Amino acid sequence: MADGRKLVPGLRELLEVLELPDWVAEHPKVHLLPHVRRACARADALLGLEVARVDADGALELVLRWRGRAGDVRAVRAAAFALVGEIAESASYVRQRREPPAADLDEPASGALLTFEVATGMLAPDTSFATHGHTLVLRVLDTGG
Repeated sequence: MADGRKLVPGLRELLEVLELPDWVAEHPKVHLLPHVRRACARADALLGLEVARVDADGALELVLRWRGRAGDVRAVRAAAFALVGEIAESASYVRQRREPPAADLDEPASGALLTFEVATGMLAPDTSFATHGHTLVLRVLDTGG
């Protein structure tokens, strides 16, 4: 058995900048949405963009339609991570949640909505510019089995 302590310093760096006022300094519809639209428009894209809006906290909220096999939660996760990869910067956090909650997030559930909370940005050691980043919420529809 082992632990993940060696990752704590990097996670702490991201956590510290997330708490800074105005860390999310760039308008997400200008800086992120074009990349998301392009990725979702590809012929082989498994996620289709339904709605894009910016919430009160400055997060880009995306409502996405799942085009793959119903109930395949692992494939939804892989597609969500691929989409995040289109806009990810040097430090990222992704958290999957299910609405309604489930004991096992990998099990298919009829009518489930998968949500991915994302923070990504450039931290001081990775850029000569001011540290900055983005927050997103991906809501994936039609993932039930």
